Amino acid sequence: MSAVPLAQRFANLVRFEHTVFALPYAYVGAILAVGGWPGISPLGWITVAMFGARSFAMAVNRLVDAAIDARNPRTAGRELPAGRLRRGQVVAFALVSLLVFIAGVSQLAPITRWLAPLVIVPMVIYPYLKRYTPLCHLWLGAVDGLAPVGGWVAVTGHFDLAAWLLGAAVACWIAGFDVIYATMDIEVDRAQGLHSIPADFGIARALHVSRALHALSVVALAGVGLSLGLGPAYAIGVVAVALLLAYEQQLVSSTDLSRVNMAFLNVNGVIALLYLGAVALDVALS
Repeated sequence: MSAVPLAQRFANLVRFEHTVFALPYAYVGAILAVGGWPGISPLGWITVAMFGARSFAMAVNRLVDAAIDARNPRTAGRELPAGRLRRGQVVAFALVSLLVFIAGVSQLAPITRWLAPLVIVPMVIYPYLKRYTPLCHLWLGAVDGLAPVGGWVAVTGHFDLAAWLLGAAVACWIAGFDVIYATMDIEVDRAQGLHSIPADFGIARALHVSRALHALSVVALAGVGLSLGLGPAYAIGVVAVALLLAYEQQLVSSTDLSRVNMAFLNVNGVIALLYLGAVALDVALS
């Protein structure tokens, strides 16, 4: 067994640093829902629920894809295929993560408890989709798009048009960069009979799809601002997000995929935090 501490192996398994992609949007949903500071307790329990849900989703993904990952040079070094964690350990981690999610949800608006299965079930379905359809990217986007909707409902107990627009923005954003990310595995996916937009339609068409999804994301973010009557700080934030998405798209091309990781990790992390900051500033100034 690896000399790396067990806690670090689990952290590597679920890539906790990637939480920055979805968690800020859950906070945004809560902040915009009440038009201000929702309180430390709701935000704390939203954090617990998001942490549990994402850890559960990643653990399930790694379990379902262990054999596929072992045949892919890019992913063969992950904890399960490399033997640094056993399946039983990951199953136990997934169950504990699910309990953490349930604990967080139980402290939020009662409706969230009834809606919880609508979050968990799609997470379980997602890793199987690449075996059947290239639309797996859109499914992943929709799953992550539930984060701001969940944050909204968690503090209000009801839905709103702005919440759905925000969810759509996140869904298109996530799906768009997941298409870019999938370009790294195009040959391996084709060899294994797996589906993705790059593998099924080629890199050039896939990048066109990614750009269209990111354009729709910006439109949806603008719609959030219009529907809630948000101010200039928010508008500047949306413009900044649009420019960063355009920059992300410029980092990759059908003939040069060497900077995919930069687009995936660096730019997207900045986008999420920048948008959260713009929302918080706009609300504070209003």
